[in-house]
Amino acid sequence: MVKEITSQELADNLQQNTERAFTIIDVREYNEYESGSIPGSVHIPLGEIVDRLHEINKEIAHFIICRSGARSGRVSEFLHQQGYNVTNVVGGMLDWEGKVQ
Repeated sequence: MVKEITSQELADNLQQNTERAFTIIDVREYNEYESGSIPGSVHIPLGEIVDRLHEINKEIAHFIICRSGARSGRVSEFLHQQGYNVTNVVGGMLDWEGKVQ
């Protein structure tokens, strides 16, 4: 079962963990990502996840985010099955109230 966190919980986590022993992977499409993203997030669109697995470190935790939580949920499930430590951000960028770049 994939872990879940709200957008607000992720924002709180970012404020508390300045060392960031995790990554945020944004799986939205290019135009969505360019319209605003969480500073420091890594952009890997949903359709590129399989081809870019080598870019994702299995040794650290990853928070997966999209617009609403649906696509990130699918990616989180897939990555979890591959042995990655992932958490789906429910509510996604629609609920995000933190900083954007």
